Amino acid sequence: MPDALPGLFLGQSDAAQPENLLFNRANRHGVVAGATGTGKTVTLQIMAQGFSDAGVPVFCADVKGDLSGISQVGAPNEKLIARATEMGLTLTPRAAPTVFWDLYGQKGHPIRTTVSEIGPVLMARMLNLNEVQEGVLTVVFHVADKEGLLLLDLDDLRSLLVYVGENAERIGREVGNVAPASIAAIQRALLQVEQQGGDAFFGEPALKLEDMIRVGLDGRGQVNVLDSTRLMNSPRLYAAFLLWLLSELFEQLPEVGDPEKPRLVFFFDEAHLLFNDAPRALLEKVEQVVRLIRSKGVGVYFVTQNPADIPDSVLAQLGNRIQHALRAYTPSEQKGLKAASQSFRANAAFDTAEAIQALGVGEALVSVLDEKGAPTIVARTKIRPPASRLGPATDTERAAVMAASPVRGLYEQVLNRESAAEILANRHSAADQAEVQAKAQAEADKAAAAQAKADQKAAEARAKAQAQAEARAAREAAKPARRSTRETPVEALTKSVLRTAGSTLTRELMRGLLGGLKRR
Repeated sequence: MPDALPGLFLGQSDAAQPENLLFNRANRHGVVAGATGTGKTVTLQIMAQGFSDAGVPVFCADVKGDLSGISQVGAPNEKLIARATEMGLTLTPRAAPTVFWDLYGQKGHPIRTTVSEIGPVLMARMLNLNEVQEGVLTVVFHVADKEGLLLLDLDDLRSLLVYVGENAERIGREVGNVAPASIAAIQRALLQVEQQGGDAFFGEPALKLEDMIRVGLDGRGQVNVLDSTRLMNSPRLYAAFLLWLLSELFEQLPEVGDPEKPRLVFFFDEAHLLFNDAPRALLEKVEQVVRLIRSKGVGVYFVTQNPADIPDSVLAQLGNRIQHALRAYTPSEQKGLKAASQSFRANAAFDTAEAIQALGVGEALVSVLDEKGAPTIVARTKIRPPASRLGPATDTERAAVMAASPVRGLYEQVLNRESAAEILANRHSAADQAEVQAKAQAEADKAAAAQAKADQKAAEARAKAQAQAEARAAREAAKPARRSTRETPVEALTKSVLRTAGSTLTRELMRGLLGGLKRR
């Protein structure tokens, strides 16, 4: 029976041979490619559930919403049952143990991380910054580390940008010029991310990887499905988030070498979004993570329309390859078809390029790594039918899965501890209060000085008036006393009596004299 063979049963080749992806080679990464509508999502679904059944936790992005059906028991139709019978496969419908996640917290448990954990490189990618602006953002992160300012959410980053702008001259002397125009450009980019709902991604509680790398009591690995139907409207945020998650896995997981089965399998759907217009520094980081994370027991599988979407330096590290049909109508599509066909180990039974174009829905060219780590000869393969549902889960079914989730209630409540925004606000508040107090003190000192000056003038005026009075008194005292010419009543009476007496005497004398003379 195919399901008794080692490894993950992918399907049956034209030569009636089972095609199995060996678990001890699953951490050598892989690619699932093909045009829209050729069956990539179903292949991803059967691989995710196959790894889960083997006790391997899985993380995958659900771009269209179809992958949510993995959480529900399948209801195979006659066509699927016939294909399973043709392969000798016993199709037992059952659901995979699923946990739904959503950056926006609407169709799954919210996922958060801090701005510090994202780092300046991924943040610059998310904000679509140029090289100069990325340099300024690096300075901002440096200042945060130097001054012990936690960068948890976008408010923290925005506050620190204002702080760096206000202190650009001092900071520029230490780490280089910080242009106000670059600060303004970063602030505008932050506003755009916030308007797209990206602020929900930053904050606490931050995601703990152990909540994704779970194995149930029944021995099956947890399938983590990230609802990306809304997230795809912000492709840079989508790509930056998934790369951050890979980086966290790389940094936190211990080395295990080549285990019997992976510790985690990571499916990166719409992988071309990660590499579109990516700067060289970011490509180098992706290449490094993909190359080294294998020894951590993590397998990374890129899901994209054409393998040509993936840089050669990364594509060369993808040992397990599943290629669905491609159409080649334009020169660029023909170039991609040629690259895809040449990446397989040739099969003498058919022309690889022609076979890729002739594949039907649910068929693929498969080449996986054998026990020696060498790629097998490419085989035209009918992909096995899934045990879980084909098609999306309903909102009611999704809510039921979330209610029974092992992480229910751990991430729904937002935490807001003291970080850069609060610390800088307190600094500004203290500075403003000190400024108000200094201004009030200055006004009080000014009023006191004015009052003192007025008091001094008043004292000087009083002293001057007193001096003038004293001088006047001194002058009066120095003058000789003058006799009054005014007659008193007694003097007037005496003078009148004397005058009357004198007139009478004179008159009598004259009469006597004249009389005497007359009598002679």
